[in-house]
Amino acid sequence: MYSTTLLSNQTILVTGGRSGIGYSIAENALKQGAKTVFIASRDAEKLNEACEKLKAFGDCRCFSLDIRQPEQVSKLADFIAAESGRLDILINNAGGQFPSAAEDISINGWNAVINNNLNGTWYMTQIMAKRFFIAQQSGNVINIIANIFRGFPGMVHTGAARAGVDNLTKTLAVEWARNNIRVNAIAPGIIASTGLENYPPELLKGISDRIPMKRLGSTQEVADLTLFLMSPLSSFITGETIYIDGGQRLWGDVFEL
Repeated sequence: MYSTTLLSNQTILVTGGRSGIGYSIAENALKQGAKTVFIASRDAEKLNEACEKLKAFGDCRCFSLDIRQPEQVSKLADFIAAESGRLDILINNAGGQFPSAAEDISINGWNAVINNNLNGTWYMTQIMAKRFFIAQQSGNVINIIANIFRGFPGMVHTGAARAGVDNLTKTLAVEWARNNIRVNAIAPGIIASTGLENYPPELLKGISDRIPMKRLGSTQEVADLTLFLMSPLSSFITGETIYIDGGQRLWGDVFEL
């Protein structure tokens, strides 16, 4: 559908790029002609393995870090500056959560998810914008969040964090429009990816029946939507959150409570 030169000369950073949605986004970007794709994740060994696989499609480089640590994010910015000299697109895909009734979430559990999904996204976005996008007077940020359309019963911590990123997306889109920086978000529903391995099987039983399209989404489908927002084809879109959930936000519960 797209030209293999769609992202030519673009340097792209994908957090959480070693697996699942992030890996598919990185692969898509390389196949569509990205100059360099940086992937970042905490697990250095698995990150290096993913990077080696992605090199089959183009120039891929990796950097291991914890996005919850601003000083590590700054070191990543230094690495990108040294390796490529610029950054054009940031994909904030790294995140994590676990299912739990609200009353059972510990203080540590709550803080871990908020720090990862909200604070980590903010650190990454502000640091990369100040280091690259604002100086360049150009940039593109895409935040991968979650289906929070009707709240997130069963995962209140990530619902709160992702709602924060949704608002962050809208706010920065307005503030940074003068710098020619676009900021959008993608809200996937239930996607068949490695992330589902962290959920109890009984929680996922029959989950397709609660989706109007009667199936789970694929990481490739999310990557294809991300590719559109990365490309010049979406040049007048900013401040939007686009849902890709088979209609689930409009009908049916996510999990049995």
